[in-house]
Parts: sequence; structure tokens; C-alpha cells
Amino acid sequence: MAALGTQALSLLSSHPQRSLTKGLSSPSSSCAIPSFSGLRGGSKAKTVNVHQPCSSKGCVVTPVAALEEGDEELAVVSRRGVLAASTAALSLGVLMGGSDGSDAALADETISSWEQVVLPVDPGVVLLDMAFVPDQPDRGFLLGTRQTLLETKDAGRSWSPRSIPSAEDEDFNYRFNSISFQGQEGWIIGKPAILLHTSNGGESWERIPLSIRLPGNPITIRGTGPDSAEMVTDEGAIYVTSNKGYNWKAAVEETVSATLNRTVSSGISGASYYTGTLNTVNRSPAGDYVAVVSRGNFFLTWEPGQPYWQPHNRTSARRIQNMGWRADGGLWLVVRGGGLYVSKGTGVTEDFEEQKIPSRGFGILDVGYRSKDEAWAAGGSGILLRTTDGGKSWIRDKVADKIAANLYSVK
Repeated sequence: MAALGTQALSLLSSHPQRSLTKGLSSPSSSCAIPSFSGLRGGSKAKTVNVHQPCSSKGCVVTPVAALEEGDEELAVVSRRGVLAASTAALSLGVLMGGSDGSDAALADETISSWEQVVLPVDPGVVLLDMAFVPDQPDRGFLLGTRQTLLETKDAGRSWSPRSIPSAEDEDFNYRFNSISFQGQEGWIIGKPAILLHTSNGGESWERIPLSIRLPGNPITIRGTGPDSAEMVTDEGAIYVTSNKGYNWKAAVEETVSATLNRTVSSGISGASYYTGTLNTVNRSPAGDYVAVVSRGNFFLTWEPGQPYWQPHNRTSARRIQNMGWRADGGLWLVVRGGGLYVSKGTGVTEDFEEQKIPSRGFGILDVGYRSKDEAWAAGGSGILLRTTDGGKSWIRDKVADKIAANLYSVK
């Protein structure tokens, strides 16, 4: 992907948009997931995407850059009607045909307006996530690689750097992966493993040490209620806390690798090639998860109360790019090369049908649903599509074409 620069565009759409489970005890296996306690204070303890329906104030579309060398996982940007974009490193090509090679009709329309925002970040910084404080809608935080943490107090029109002393007292250069707010309470996780917590809307942040027994690196976190949060690592560990991070309880009994070692002969294509990390993880409002493995050759799901992740075969010969949840509780799936599939019915299934989407060969990277009928799809070289009839027809936003960079996330 393109390198992320210091310019940004915020999407101000002209159209209105869009419980924790009880943890299970861990087995004694080396692949088992242990519960642990966090002790407030300093520590040397050294990740999709939590998908939600669009807010009432607009969708966010995020142009993204290449991740740092050696990182395969896709970072996901969260929420709300303003977000950063990149300087163009991929030029917008001429659209040549549908994702299936056909010349599907494509309607063009100006469905959003853009405002340029200059960000105080160094060249090469990759922005990974953003969140606004629900009780203070003009206040938000944007984070990314190289320990980047920016704050806005004017709904994203200007941003200023924030420093967290407890994250700067070591020689690590943290990559902040995910941020989430529930009221005034907020959470940030990063790599190498780090957890930050605020109870005053981000005015101050304290560090919560993570156990050295934590399987993998945290990749996403979601505030779920007062003093409560849910955290997932790139090895498939799911942890829940209900006391501000003092203690964390494992919600699954083993890592994804251990699960696949038991199910590799159960007919899951590509399980034997699993590299040991998850590429994208997305959470439904009900607390269900869908995850895509780094090679994209199969996907996994988890529902509250299940002891293990459940592996599933992909529906297409092409590898999976990303997956998430529709507004009606069903699944959507995009494959490399621009194909979009939706599950038949709601809940977890391997039965998908393809929607005709005019991506014209550019890959779709993310899909966001506001309702059963209205959705947005974002992808390579500035592709931004919108449907209001459940996917029967799509409209391309001509304004987004001017970005000429990958639009990575839409919420």
C-alpha cells in the first residue's frame, strides 16, 4: 500500500449514516490461555476491528498506508465522521470492469464533501485507529505507529500531539493499535504489549501492566460497560475485565493454533498452513467475533460461551481480505480482487452469495452497514461505494476519487 503522509481529509457525508461473557477456566496446556491480574503502576511489560453501525453524523472512510515492514495484519480504524487520509502514492487508474470481469453499470454521484486536515505527524507514520468521547463529541483521539497519539477538541478540524509519560519511560517505540471509549472511560492497547486506561475522557492516562503470560500481542480492545472491557490478541486469546483492568479472565480455553492442531483433519482447507496470527478481527454489537487468518485461506468465529474458536472454509477460491457483521446480524465477506459476498440469513454460516459490486478490479478493503439496506464499501485507489437497496445497486462517490490512495476503513 501507499505510504501515509502528513495531509489528511475528513469525510463529512451529506447523508445521515449509519455483555460480557463469563470466562472459562484455562487448561494447563502450554497452549491454554491463562487469566491474569493487572497491577496499577509502572511495568516493564512490553495487534477486525470492532465493527459498529455508522453513527448518525456520518461515515468515516480512512485512506491508509502500508504497514511497517514485517507486519501482515491489517489495522482497523474506528468511528465517526472525521478521519485522516494519506498523500497519494497510488494513482487512480481508469476503471475497467466489474469484480467479476463484466462491464457492470456504475453510477457516479457526489455523495460527500471533503475538508483537508494537516496532521502533526512524521512521514511514514501509519494511522491505525480513532475514537471520540461519547460524552464530549468534539473530543477524540487518533493513534498509530511510532507511538503516535493525537488529540482533537474541535471534532477533528485540528489535532495536537499527546504524550503519555508512563509509555515513554522505556526504550520501546510502541505501535498503538486500538482505542475504545465507553462514556468517560477509555482504553488503548498496542505492540509490544501495552495497555492504557483513562476514567476522565482522556484528560489523563495510566498504564496497566499486562502479564508476561499473555498469548500474543493485543490487537483490539472494546469498552463494554462501566469498568469493563474486552481485549483480543493476534493469537486468538480473548480476555474480559469488569474491574478497570485489575483482573482479566480468559473467555476461550486455548489459542487458535491449538484449536487448529485438533481440527486440521476436519476438512478446513488451508488450516495446515496457518501462520499463527489473525489478520483482522471484528466484533458484533452482541459480542460475537469473526476473524480472518493472515493468509486469508479460511476464517474463524466465536460466540459468547464457546470454549474455542470455530474454523470455517471460505466461500470463494480467492483469498479473504476482510469480514464483518451486517446491521441485521449476518456476515459480509470481501475477497482479494474486489468481490463482495453476504451470508444467507443471519448468524454464523458458510453459505454466502456474491453481490454485484462495481469495484472494477480494485480490491474492496472494508464494508460498513448503517441499516439492512444502506451500506458503504471502501477500497483501493479511492474507491468509495454506497448502496441504499441492500446491495442491488451501488453508487460511486466521485469526490473520493481525488484521494487516489487506498480507502482502508469505513464506519
